[in-house]
Amino acid sequence: MSSTPPLAPRRATITDVARAAGTGKTSISRYLNGELGALSAELRARIEAAIERLDYQPNQMARGLKRGRNRLIGLLLADLTNPYSVEVLQGVEAACHALGLMPLICHAANEVEMERRYLQLLTTYRVEGVIVNALGVREDTLRALGGGGIPAVLVDRSVDGLAADMVGLDNRAAAEIGTRHLLEKGFDEIWFVVQPVEQVSSRRLREEAFRKLMSGSGGAGGKRGRARKDVSPGAARGRTLVLNLADTAEVGQALAELDAALNEPASATSATTRRAPRRLALFAANAPVALCLALHLKARYGDDWQTRVALLCIDDPEWAELTGVTTIRQPTYDIGYRAVEFLHQRIEGLESHARDCLLPGELIVRASTSL
Repeated sequence: MSSTPPLAPRRATITDVARAAGTGKTSISRYLNGELGALSAELRARIEAAIERLDYQPNQMARGLKRGRNRLIGLLLADLTNPYSVEVLQGVEAACHALGLMPLICHAANEVEMERRYLQLLTTYRVEGVIVNALGVREDTLRALGGGGIPAVLVDRSVDGLAADMVGLDNRAAAEIGTRHLLEKGFDEIWFVVQPVEQVSSRRLREEAFRKLMSGSGGAGGKRGRARKDVSPGAARGRTLVLNLADTAEVGQALAELDAALNEPASATSATTRRAPRRLALFAANAPVALCLALHLKARYGDDWQTRVALLCIDDPEWAELTGVTTIRQPTYDIGYRAVEFLHQRIEGLESHARDCLLPGELIVRASTSL
């Protein structure tokens, strides 16, 4: 014999509190809004006691909408599985707590159409602002937010044609720091390994800075394809290898190119048959790329793979310290925190030209670049 489950107790309303305190709803509203000067000490005590006795929980959403403010902000993330996104989120949450904001987190899973749908959905929730770290969000999509009075702050990447605040790593400087470190270590070849750059400005900036610095070093700075062979003795050679992590076949082809290069014989040091060891370094544009490379190299060459090739990456995931990989640590927490601060200033009415806040990376030298 089944029994009907008991109904959940009805939540107390502001009318219930007013009745229990022996006053009107206006006085309760004043108390909840902090207008305590308009209430006597005795009335404040009665209201406080009634709220505690009834376990009254005010409907913050309804109160916010009535005042035209709900303190909600949207956070659109391209890839929540990326440690970078998780660390940025920690800064966002801390800043929201400090500023009295509530983030609505949307994970687009690197799907451009999902990014568009989430941005449209956030407008229906009447968020006061949006922080965007997206893969391929378009200028016209974000412009619609601005047209509706919803400010947006971009994290880590810009959107062509859109004038909006942006907070992120100083990508050019980070790429230069890493490249200079590898050049100073005397590597013969440096490969910059990056995911497709077409939709992500931060990837383009890193690759461009690498290529420019390599061209100035006397080595080949070609973008993709095999490195040039007409390099003067002692000059480092550079090239870019695109690693499309979303396409297994393309990843296989790119890694096969790397294996072929690692198995090429070293160049002769003289007319004799003696060969000098060839020193190759891989500069990964981010942690997911670095992890793909490290897993492949370990599977193919064993635990001592770092005796064959050096590895450096932008981002500093926990596994990098465990495996001794040199990194450029991003100030991810600060990036998230500053993004919320910028957005809060816009919500409060700041009017100015679009601002860029570029924060420095920190080179963490480990054993992987001591080859």
